[in-house]
Amino acid sequence: MSEFTNWYLALDANLQVFWGCALISSVFFILQAVLTIIGMDQADMDMDVNFDGDTMDTGGGLSLFSIRSLVNFFVGFGWAGISFYNAISIKFFVYVVAVVIGCGFGYMYIFLRKKLMRLESNGAINLTDAIGREADVYLRIPAESKGAGKVQISLNGSIFEYPAVTRGQEIATGRRIKVVDVLDNRTLLVEEV
Repeated sequence: MSEFTNWYLALDANLQVFWGCALISSVFFILQAVLTIIGMDQADMDMDVNFDGDTMDTGGGLSLFSIRSLVNFFVGFGWAGISFYNAISIKFFVYVVAVVIGCGFGYMYIFLRKKLMRLESNGAINLTDAIGREADVYLRIPAESKGAGKVQISLNGSIFEYPAVTRGQEIATGRRIKVVDVLDNRTLLVEEV
């Protein structure tokens, strides 16, 4: 440990800042990644900055000032500062580049996380969304509500099969129908298109 301390103290003050940010934030980044992989990230563990119970998040479930976005910022900031330290002679510009890259890392995390959150679905279907949609008759539908046939309808990107009745003439298998109403929360009232 004394070798590490001697190496660190021998660095320029600016490099100490960059190396400190890079190493500490990388440890937290790896820890977060491991916890996420093994499922221990419990409710995203974003631990948004709270003030009297409210987060600084204005909606969408992801805060600009979450622990994860800040860790990503400091990972980008630290490693960018180390990478460009010898390439850019004016140290102020090294900090500018490091901040821009750090912001890019933080934004990239928020952007990717929002895209991944869109993939989540609870699978619940609201059958009233079927009203006005067209579907295909799977099993013939008897005339004047004297029995139920079956239709296949696409809702939320999935195909579902529901019982269907009509008040008009019989509708043969393979015909196209339009959903008019939902009866008893399960049966569709349909008419031929």
